[in-house]
Amino acid sequence: MIVRDAVDGVRRFSDFQKGLRVSKGILAARLRDLVAHGILEMAPAADGSAYEDYVLTDKGRDLFPVVVALRQWGEDHCFRPGEPHSVLVENETGRRVGRLEMRFRNGQILKASDTTVRKVAGPDPIPKRTESPRRRDTASRKRGRQKA
Repeated sequence: MIVRDAVDGVRRFSDFQKGLRVSKGILAARLRDLVAHGILEMAPAADGSAYEDYVLTDKGRDLFPVVVALRQWGEDHCFRPGEPHSVLVENETGRRVGRLEMRFRNGQILKASDTTVRKVAGPDPIPKRTESPRRRDTASRKRGRQKA
């Protein structure tokens, strides 16, 4: 839930605590763990105050599809019809973000029953997604702007 809130733009300890309604001690421990695992990092407060903000790292931002999947599942299964809740919308159009779906290479929707988990003895035989030089360059420029 901390990562979800960070994706939604929460940066301050007090704002995390207010939104999550969790004790200061538990929240501090969880935030420390997320920083230690490289998901969040501490940064000078954006408003120039003496506070520090918790900011998602590249690793943390890579959790965005996971957060979206959990959010959409919650929208489908955790609210009664007509019950108020939030939805994820596109900034440019204000329209609701499309359904996140896994697909076969041919475009058909992939279900859990269409997959199997295989254990590997050594290095992963399936190459992981690599960043395109353009994406890596854009991420570097963004980090540079954040530090400035």
